Amino acid sequence: MPSNAPLFDPITIGAFEAPNRIFMAPLTRSRSEAKTNEQTGLHALYYAQRAGAGLIVGEATQISQQGQGYAWTPGIFTDAQVESWKPVTDAVHNAGGRIFCQLWHVGAISHPVFQPDGGKPVSASAWTPEGEAFVGDRHEDGPQVPFEEARALRTDEIPGLLDEFRHAAKCAAAAGFDGVEIHCANNYLVDQFIRSATNDRDDEYGGSLDNRLRLMCEIVDTVCEVLPANRVGVRLSPQGGPGGTEDANPGETYPAAAKALAGRGLAYLHVVRPNSHTGDGKDEGGDRIVHDMRAAFDGPFIANGNFQPDEAAKWISDGHADAVTFGRLFLANPDLPTRIAQDGPYNEPDEDTFYGGDAEGYTDYPSLEKVDDPLPA
Repeated sequence: MPSNAPLFDPITIGAFEAPNRIFMAPLTRSRSEAKTNEQTGLHALYYAQRAGAGLIVGEATQISQQGQGYAWTPGIFTDAQVESWKPVTDAVHNAGGRIFCQLWHVGAISHPVFQPDGGKPVSASAWTPEGEAFVGDRHEDGPQVPFEEARALRTDEIPGLLDEFRHAAKCAAAAGFDGVEIHCANNYLVDQFIRSATNDRDDEYGGSLDNRLRLMCEIVDTVCEVLPANRVGVRLSPQGGPGGTEDANPGETYPAAAKALAGRGLAYLHVVRPNSHTGDGKDEGGDRIVHDMRAAFDGPFIANGNFQPDEAAKWISDGHADAVTFGRLFLANPDLPTRIAQDGPYNEPDEDTFYGGDAEGYTDYPSLEKVDDPLPA
């Protein structure tokens, strides 16, 4: 059996069958319309080129204006944004693919320039992330400026946040997505509630581990009121992410989060292992935590984190994951499953074109066979 053969076994993910286990990770590329956060025809081509993935998890997509934290990222909360996503999902489906929308609220990893009232971003508790916000052309000192202090989301604001997730899920369905992934990872808003370093609340959303997991569970329940649970996935990351914080005991916290999600009939749990792109990648306990999360969850388990095809196939054959998402490899190789099947060759990603810009470094990576533009000229 070829070493990569496990990647090509079909798999049931929630409500649909995926022809392979080579999934595309959500990749922020910052190419949406600057003022409206709508998608363009370029996005339709980009995703259609990659429709050979067993599943595409679309780029992180903010559920509200408050939820935006980076320049030129897409939204899924206005009618115009919904309309702009329809050609993208149509293009993927016409090319035989499947695509989920990743629902995103960045919390503190934002800046007042993105906030609807110009005020402070929100978080579990008041804190100032380390590093800089990528604000593009929205600030006179841009494109990167220091983060500012976030305020604690008030308890009476949480029902409104749940409504925003509910509305975004409805919008994703209207836009033609096959399902949604709730972004609870990478130290964005939901993860800020989960992590002990960013949550010192004294209400029912802080203190005990059960309380810190409460918002995640309420968001999942809310989204599952809109969509069948088998069309809803969740992403978690025990370590890493912007802002410079960690949980004091990730080996307890994140397996508990995985267990809290079990028994709900979710499409999958998607977990980011510690790696060189989300942290220093040197924590020897990181894979163990991910394995414990796998054991705690009762549905399809998707792993992510700087995998190469051989290692991904071994994780699947060893039972550590049911599928693996690839990020940079899929960014630079639109026909990644075909290339993996023949052991390459692989295009190298151009880091200078990761964020912002146009077709260069986005839709111009060569495929072994040409994929036509899905939109008429």
